Amino acid sequence: MNSTNPKILLVEDDLNFGNILRSYLELNDFNVELRIDGKQAWSTFMREKFDVCIFDVMMPEMDGFSLAKQIRTVNQKVPIIFLTAKTMREDMIEGFQAGGDDYITKPFDSEVLLYRIRAILRRGTTETAVRNDLFQIGRYQFNARLRSLKIGDTEYKLTPKESDLLKMLCVSKDDLLLRKEALLKIWGDDNYFTTRSMDVFIAKLRKYLKDDPSIEILNVHGNGYQLLIKELNSGSL
Repeated sequence: MNSTNPKILLVEDDLNFGNILRSYLELNDFNVELRIDGKQAWSTFMREKFDVCIFDVMMPEMDGFSLAKQIRTVNQKVPIIFLTAKTMREDMIEGFQAGGDDYITKPFDSEVLLYRIRAILRRGTTETAVRNDLFQIGRYQFNARLRSLKIGDTEYKLTPKESDLLKMLCVSKDDLLLRKEALLKIWGDDNYFTTRSMDVFIAKLRKYLKDDPSIEILNVHGNGYQLLIKELNSGSL
């Protein structure tokens, strides 16, 4: 296995399932360290550097949520994906509040997991590239730190939530921004009222961005939103 491939810390107490998943990920060019409980995983995490963590939730010694909280005390950036049979809404909220970046319920499609891992890694690369909070969105310039959106001589001053939401869309450009992820990170909850509020903010962002027809914020039904920059056909000469 190439040492430059992304490194995953996989924590799964079902050893047979863990070995199958590790083999699948290694076939797709990841380096994988498999641990069977939270305490083993914590020791490994403190010794080595990982690009992504994938945690089961119900484990002996230390559960996945507790492990994530402990990791977040020393590392705020490493992506954490929960892979679990716990399907209740309250469990998902607890997972995001514990510091998770994604939550996938068992049984799951292994290709979907692979897509989500790669999307998270691309997102991290984009965040590094734009760590100064400057984004080019079509013909617009967006400064997330100053909450400024400019096109030509026109400048919009965004509210904190508008700016946070637009930044999350920019960081995940061309990929899916999960509705639940945005709600929990920006509003702190994903109830009916915050969901309706987010819809209003998406409508506002679309209005701000209407002067560049190449920009589109797609509503991916039941999942979230996708920021796309389309190539417009200028027509025949």
